Amino acid sequence: MAQHRVQHTFERMSLRPQNQVAALGILGVMIMLIFSGIYLSQVASFATTNRQIEEAIAERDRLERTNEQLRAQIAELETIPRLLARAEALGFRAATSSDIEFIVVDGYNPDRARTVVPISLEADTAPVAQYDETFSGWVQQQWDALRRQFDGFGGS
Repeated sequence: MAQHRVQHTFERMSLRPQNQVAALGILGVMIMLIFSGIYLSQVASFATTNRQIEEAIAERDRLERTNEQLRAQIAELETIPRLLARAEALGFRAATSSDIEFIVVDGYNPDRARTVVPISLEADTAPVAQYDETFSGWVQQQWDALRRQFDGFGGS
């Protein structure tokens, strides 16, 4: 008889079509709640990141404005009249023709070419090796280099 009661209980608990629909509905709602929570957390993260980006852009713009103001102040301080006034305050004065001394240097030609070192076409360096685009040319260059090394050992 006890076995009959247990079997009867399991039969009553079996899922009927109405119970199956209700269980699937509840499961669907749970899945939607989970996905909604994930979506909301992503949206919140996105909003936070956008707010931080906007703050960084605002800070960059503020710093650029400050830099431009500083550049304007520097340009104002570097004007010629201001620099002349500062030089006079430090004790400098404009040079007159009596203050300028000319020095004569023997052999100096002001109209000479503007090179520091004279360019000579004759160089004391070894001629540049010709580039041979063949494998046999490369092998010949390597062989010549090896022979020069051995000749250098014998000559020393």
